[in-house]
Amino acid sequence: MAATENSFYLKGATVLLPEGMTRTDVVVKDGRIAGLPRETANIEGLPELDAAGLTVLPGFIDIHTHGAANVDVNAADEEGLRTIGRFFASQGVTGWLCSVLTDTPEQTLWCMEQARRVIEGGPYDGAALLGIHLEGPCLSSEYKGAMPEHLLMHEATSELFRQYQEASGGHVRYTTLAPEVPGVEKIIPELNAMGIVCAIGHSGAGYDQSQACVAAGAASATHLGNAMRLFHQHDPAIWGVALESDLYVEAICDGRHLHPGSVRLYLKDKGWDRVVAITDSIMAAGLPDGNYKLGVNDVVVEDGDAKLADTGVRAGSTLTLAQALRNIVKFADTDVAHAAHLMTANPARLIGLPTKGNIARGCDADLTLVDGDLEVVRTIVGGRTVYTR
Repeated sequence: MAATENSFYLKGATVLLPEGMTRTDVVVKDGRIAGLPRETANIEGLPELDAAGLTVLPGFIDIHTHGAANVDVNAADEEGLRTIGRFFASQGVTGWLCSVLTDTPEQTLWCMEQARRVIEGGPYDGAALLGIHLEGPCLSSEYKGAMPEHLLMHEATSELFRQYQEASGGHVRYTTLAPEVPGVEKIIPELNAMGIVCAIGHSGAGYDQSQACVAAGAASATHLGNAMRLFHQHDPAIWGVALESDLYVEAICDGRHLHPGSVRLYLKDKGWDRVVAITDSIMAAGLPDGNYKLGVNDVVVEDGDAKLADTGVRAGSTLTLAQALRNIVKFADTDVAHAAHLMTANPARLIGLPTKGNIARGCDADLTLVDGDLEVVRTIVGGRTVYTR
C-alpha cells in the first residue's frame, strides 16, 4: 500500500552515497534527505523503517520509455500514465520521462496535455512523471526504426516544438533529432533555450554533421548503436562522434539491442558517468508474449523480443530498469555501486535534475531498496513508499 508519511528514519542498510557504498542510516524529513548519521540513534523519534540486510540505492530514472503494463504512451490518458508509473515503481523506478513516438501534431498535443495533468497533479502511488521525451519528428527516413515515415518532418523548425512545449506546460525535457535533417543544427540552441535537452539519433548522418550538432549543443546520443549509421573507419558517423566526445550515450542493456561486449566498450570508452541505461520499453513490458501497439504500429512480442509485425524490425523492448541493473552487473562484471550510476546520477545530470539521482543531504528522498539478488523490495518517492514486495 502507498504510505502517506514522508518523514522517517531508515536504519540498518548499506547505502550508496556519491562516494560509494557505506553503512549508514538515512533521515528523511518532508520528502527530502535531512541527514546520514553513522553513529547516532533516532534522536527525533521519527517513524522507523528497518532495512537490515538490504541495499539502498538512489531511485532509478528512465528517460526513454514508450510504455508498460499494457499502456502505450501515445494512447495514454492521465490514468494510463499513472498505470505505467505504478508498474515502474515495482521495478525500482522513482522517476521517468514518457517518450512520445512520432505522431500527428494533434495526437502529440493531446499527449502533451495528458502528461501535463499528471506532472502537475501531485504525488500518487507510483513513479513520478518528471517530464516528456519527444522522439521525433525530425528523424531520418532510412533509420526511422519504428517511426511512421509519413509523419516524419523533412525540415526542422523550432515552431512545432514551441507549440508542444507550451501545451505541456514547459515539461518537455528531452528530444531526439537526426543531424542530417535540414535545420536541425540551427534549432538545437533554440530548443536548449526552451529547456529541452537534445539528443542525436535515428540518423544516417556522417561524422561532420554529427560533430556540428554536438558543437551546437546536443548532449546525448539516443540508444547508441541502434537505428543509426554505424562506425566506419573512413567516416565514424554518430557512433564515432559519441565515443570521441563528451556526449552522454543511451544504452539498452537487454542483451538484444547491444551485445554485452558493446556495453563494456561504451563503459570503457565513456566511463561510468556518461552512459545512461534506458529501457526503450513498450506497452508489453511486464506482460507475456503477444500482439501489442507502439504508437500507430502493430508489434509482435516473441520470447520477450518486440518487433514490428509487418517488417520484423525491432520495436522497443520489454526491458525494465531492475533487470537492466542485474544485466549490467553481469555484462560488465562489476558491482551494484557502479552499475546503479547508469540509471540514477547519470540520467539526472543529463536532463538537469540536481536534487535527484543521489543520496545526499538536501536531495529528494527517492530511494530503491534491493535485496542480495538485486530484486526490488521497496520503492520510495519523495519520502512516500509507493511499492513494497
